[in-house]
Amino acid sequence: MPLTPEQFLARLETWGIAHETIWHEPVFTVAETKALGLTERLPGAHVKNLFLKDKAGAFWLVTMLEQRNVSVNALARGLGAPRMSFASAEEMRATLGVEPGSVTPFALANESARGVAFVLDSALVDGRFARINAHPLTNRGTTGVATEGFRAFLERVGHAPRLVDLDALDRAA
Repeated sequence: MPLTPEQFLARLETWGIAHETIWHEPVFTVAETKALGLTERLPGAHVKNLFLKDKAGAFWLVTMLEQRNVSVNALARGLGAPRMSFASAEEMRATLGVEPGSVTPFALANESARGVAFVLDSALVDGRFARINAHPLTNRGTTGVATEGFRAFLERVGHAPRLVDLDALDRAA
């Protein structure tokens, strides 16, 4: 059974990971997040996430700065992975325990098989940001944790990130 957002936040408490959560109407895009003023209300890096499946059947969760504009094909080439496409909603529910629109690195708390390759934009942990903000398993909220707390979360759930410099792949740069 996947964790509920409330159970996830309680788990952060149990693990001693300080966090701040703002509840809001569901958001599906970066533009909607900005319209709600979440960037100003929760300082730090806000992320967007892609849940992908490569042609060999492997799953990839990619977490990057929200303003990134990286094509899936460029990402696959940069990772040296087979051709990628978005995983289905059913695969997302079964693997990460979240609904479409709620993909988040925090969903790794629901992924016990360790079958998801986690790719993290290196800009998120290179010292530029003191805090990382992502959905708490639902797009009805945004949770901020210190970068150190994010690293502690990944250690607790057993997912070492593959750090990738996405600057070169970002078409918006």
